[in-house]
Amino acid sequence: MHWRWRWGVAAGAVLLLTTGCGSVEQRRTGARDAAVDFERALGAQDGVAVCAVLAPGVRDEVEQSSGTPCEEAVLEEDVPFVAAAEDEVEGVDVAGRQARVRFSADTLFLSRFSGGWKVVAAGCTPRPERPYRCVLKGG
Repeated sequence: MHWRWRWGVAAGAVLLLTTGCGSVEQRRTGARDAAVDFERALGAQDGVAVCAVLAPGVRDEVEQSSGTPCEEAVLEEDVPFVAAAEDEVEGVDVAGRQARVRFSADTLFLSRFSGGWKVVAAGCTPRPERPYRCVLKGG
């Protein structure tokens, strides 16, 4: 009887871990969709939609550094965008609640918040042996 209890607890823990954050493919799709939404909004010059996909810390940083609302300030940043974003996703990597989405002209980093995937860094370019350099990022 004692081994059944242990087996039940172990099975419950595995079920919780695999369903709590969704499968890797679900997380990859969620991050990809949020990144594509960001790129589309940026391409359409829709500051409200861009800011809706930004993580709170990034929105705050954009507003504080410019002294204007996010919706205006984010469009003044020199963030590259991909016109046909859904067709130009080169790769999506997820690790827990973090993701990196690579496009032909941009790399985004995202985190999973209670309201979904949000962009924590955008306009990122890789540097050999160093962290990415990003145009937008939280403080």
